[in-house]
Amino acid sequence: MSDAIRLDYRVPSEAAAPYVTLFYHFRADLPEFADVERADHAQLRFRLSAGASRYCFPDGHEQDAPPVHIVGPTTGSVRSSAIGPVDAFGMGVTPLGWAGMFGISAAACANRVLDAHEVLGPGVSTFADRLAAADTIDAKVVIAEEMIAVFVAADMRSSVFSTVVDAWLAGSASPDVHQLEAHTGLSARQLERRCNALYGAPPKLLARKYRALRAAVAYATHQESLDDLLEHGFYDQSHLIRELKQFTGMTPTQLHDAPTALSQLTISQRTALHGQVPPIISDT
Repeated sequence: MSDAIRLDYRVPSEAAAPYVTLFYHFRADLPEFADVERADHAQLRFRLSAGASRYCFPDGHEQDAPPVHIVGPTTGSVRSSAIGPVDAFGMGVTPLGWAGMFGISAAACANRVLDAHEVLGPGVSTFADRLAAADTIDAKVVIAEEMIAVFVAADMRSSVFSTVVDAWLAGSASPDVHQLEAHTGLSARQLERRCNALYGAPPKLLARKYRALRAAVAYATHQESLDDLLEHGFYDQSHLIRELKQFTGMTPTQLHDAPTALSQLTISQRTALHGQVPPIISDT
């Protein structure tokens, strides 16, 4: 892996953790950067360098990204590219963070880019300027947590629901939607509506997404074999390959033997945080 590409993570404080999965600082000392991003939580990103950036989403939709932008929850792998050198600071946004900071339906924004100024207002520019001026990732995290405190609004109803859904997604290698219905007491239609609003996808798609991401990490880190993974709700090897390809952009062989630079950095650094962040973050 080239030293020209660097990705550093920081765990949010106790106050910010309900709203942020992880903070990160990404740099690529290259004339142009292009890679594949796995399906993920929503992201709030600040491009600190001058070059333009672009996303190609699972449905084929392509968008240029403004310097401060929100990437809605993604339901498949995403091709991202940027003119280098690239310098970006960002954070994963939890479903509760989505509800508390953005207050719009996640399903309407899934697999799309939004201008953060249009969602959060002009005040986000002040934080963008401060982030650009900060010298270290730790200094940037302090600024970002100040920003979250300004923009987030408490939402206890969403907090209770997202806690249950996260535990369901993290509690099994192949989450069963019927178990979520039993845990929440909600009907299938009610669950679909609320998951769409917070997670950007219905429960069945969320179950597939996190099953595939967990399997990808387990295989890439040599924790489980393909035969082991087939015990986790995949019909056969062809089904496993298709699901991993959809949600990570790579086949099992690529994940295991020749992962992209971004995939390798993401998996190695997130798994190293096991015990410091919830399993839905470290294990997927």
